[in-house]
Amino acid sequence: MHVQHMNIILTFVSIRYYTMEQLGKILIIDDNEDVLFALNLLLEPYAEKIKVAVTPDRIEHFMTTFQPDIVLLGMNFSRDAISGQEGFEDLKQILRIDPQAVVIFMTAYADTDKAVRAIKAGATDFIPKPWEKEKLLATLSSGMKLRRSRNEINLLKEQVEVLSNGVTGSADETIIGESDAMKEVLSTVGKLRDADANILILGENGTGKDVIARLLYRNSPRFGRPFVTIDLGSIPEQLFESELFGYEKGAFTDARKPKAGRMEVATGGTLFLDEIGNLSLPMQTKLLTAIEKRQISRLGSTQAVPIDVRLICATNADIRRLVEEGSFRQDLLYRINTIELHIPPLRERGNDILLLAEYFLQRYARKYQKEMRGLTREAKSKLLKYAWPGNVRELQHTMERTVILGDGSLLRPENFVLQATAPRLKKEEEVLNLEQLERQAVERAMRLSSGNVTRAAEYLGITRFALYRKLEKLGL
Repeated sequence: MHVQHMNIILTFVSIRYYTMEQLGKILIIDDNEDVLFALNLLLEPYAEKIKVAVTPDRIEHFMTTFQPDIVLLGMNFSRDAISGQEGFEDLKQILRIDPQAVVIFMTAYADTDKAVRAIKAGATDFIPKPWEKEKLLATLSSGMKLRRSRNEINLLKEQVEVLSNGVTGSADETIIGESDAMKEVLSTVGKLRDADANILILGENGTGKDVIARLLYRNSPRFGRPFVTIDLGSIPEQLFESELFGYEKGAFTDARKPKAGRMEVATGGTLFLDEIGNLSLPMQTKLLTAIEKRQISRLGSTQAVPIDVRLICATNADIRRLVEEGSFRQDLLYRINTIELHIPPLRERGNDILLLAEYFLQRYARKYQKEMRGLTREAKSKLLKYAWPGNVRELQHTMERTVILGDGSLLRPENFVLQATAPRLKKEEEVLNLEQLERQAVERAMRLSSGNVTRAAEYLGITRFALYRKLEKLGL
């Protein structure tokens, strides 16, 4: 090794403890092995990881698998040792793969004019060879700050998009109800106004758990920050992890560009996990780890991303029975249910049924330009006697359908087409075998819906995804 290069290395060793912020992953590409060795020796204490390459022919491989935060790139290689054109081509390739890449050129003093051209072409900065140690470290530090800023800007863009999706409420989120059961729910929501605790909302399908979740958000210290939702019952199990934690480019076949997960986008705000009872045990473990460590890693990356989210979860499942059966982690339940809210089914809300019916009647009469004033006494009696297995959502759909098909100023009993409900058995007549009960319920729902899985799931008060799993389990 040349004496000059040895002096460079010894100088680097003497500044190993130079105070600077932690760097990320660095890719160094240069045709001089002594330079690669010296840079690796200098930067190893400060970088998360370092990869070196003598030629630029594996740029695509390193950019997609290593995913560096900073690229130190030599301008001239053996194919073109003078013009620097090869460096410009390599820069173009890097930016094509990762438009947010921070590329710092390494060039001889005589090539500084080319380096300036490179900056115009998209490079971040350049350092001369031989370099001054302080200048090198300062340039890398600035490059890392730029990389972090770009990542934060991308995240903010996603958060702004989330905030622009109407999280402040809509007509569908109006809460109607004067029953004691609903007054108790709203009273609890009021008491949580200044709290930042994780909340678990329990209730049958269609009771409005998502509406209560948004009300909790609007009455929380995190209002105005992102409110991010994910329905765990509506996405395939193999996509849970990428939806929650995000992914890097190349993490799987269709990952053409990096994407932040819902937990990352929600940082600083609230994450609403609907139908959390559908989360598989492996994903429950990963979610629990993220909650406890307050950080996540995207698919295809080992870099930890800090998160700060308030969790609101909801399920229509008997969560404690799932714990007893071993299909839901008890320690995860403890993490997500600091406060529990039980949303009553519509059949237990008494006169709220009529209040909601009148509200939806007025709403859809305006929408469809119908002259309808209300319901007859007999129609009200029919609505009160019905069990409403689909709860508020079923009532809403029923009123919309009735307004569309109805005529006259008042809606009568014959205007309402309600699903037949089985008479309630006395306790001593009930079948106690849970699997038999489940099979009977699923078979009956499939018959009533003429095989329509979506409608059958509504009858059962579960998601379509959950019904598919039950059909498979029961061999139906």
